[in-house]
Amino acid sequence: MVKNLIQKGPLGSPLIISNRNLQRTHDLQATLDPEKEKTVVAPNILDAVKAADITFTCLGNNGAMKETAKTVTEALNLNSKLFVDCSTVPPDTTKHLADVLTKAGVEFVACPVFGAPTMADAGQLVCVLAGPEDSIRKVRPYCKGVMGKANVEFGDQPCSKATLLKIIGNAFILNMIESLAEGHTIAEKSGLGNDNLHQFIEIMFPGPYTAYSGRMMSGLYHKRDEPLFAVDLARKDAKHAKGLAKANGMSLKDVEIADGHLSQVREHTGKKGDIAGIYGAVRKASG
Repeated sequence: MVKNLIQKGPLGSPLIISNRNLQRTHDLQATLDPEKEKTVVAPNILDAVKAADITFTCLGNNGAMKETAKTVTEALNLNSKLFVDCSTVPPDTTKHLADVLTKAGVEFVACPVFGAPTMADAGQLVCVLAGPEDSIRKVRPYCKGVMGKANVEFGDQPCSKATLLKIIGNAFILNMIESLAEGHTIAEKSGLGNDNLHQFIEIMFPGPYTAYSGRMMSGLYHKRDEPLFAVDLARKDAKHAKGLAKANGMSLKDVEIADGHLSQVREHTGKKGDIAGIYGAVRKASG
């Protein structure tokens, strides 16, 4: 995402980048902007936010995002600044962030994204924007055509609608991979064959279904040194989806099954496990 903001974003000045691990920030700059002409490293979040008009955040968990909001609102004058949060967090966390930040004079837009790291690198994410329409208008130039290939917009709707869609959409992805894993396993065991099933998938379900089907057949998911979609992140998505279902008096059985297989992937391969490893777990369970 940073790479595409640097290369294609409508920036009037160098992009300010910051990470809680300062060395990772310097490493990112060395990779993307070795001449240090298009980026500036901020040593901490306060320096980054103070110098920026628009701040994009993308953090790994609810606590980190809440702590960041608390830190900046207590230390800085944030009037006229705009925060855009791309983190995958529960809707109640998004609502909390919107409340805390807007009370401090900040415009806030939720902008979780759909897409694996390879899609982020290629600028092919789907950006989901929710919040005041006037604020979304300011964020839009950095999304479709820069970080992403398309936008889903909920203008003048609660910011939490974006993370609601993100969690429900992630449940669709988990279900898709579980269905593909079971389909390929029964195709292999029944004698249909994986190539014949893949041919059907290519025609009926082009796009992500076909891509994941190919990854399962190639075995790429267990050959890479680093996962394309890490098992721990997939399990975090499953946890959010199950929590949302429970809060609304229902269960998501398909997600529960997929999460059970992901736990086996984690046990077998550790943190290098990939979401597509569900296929291996299904094959093992099926003898």
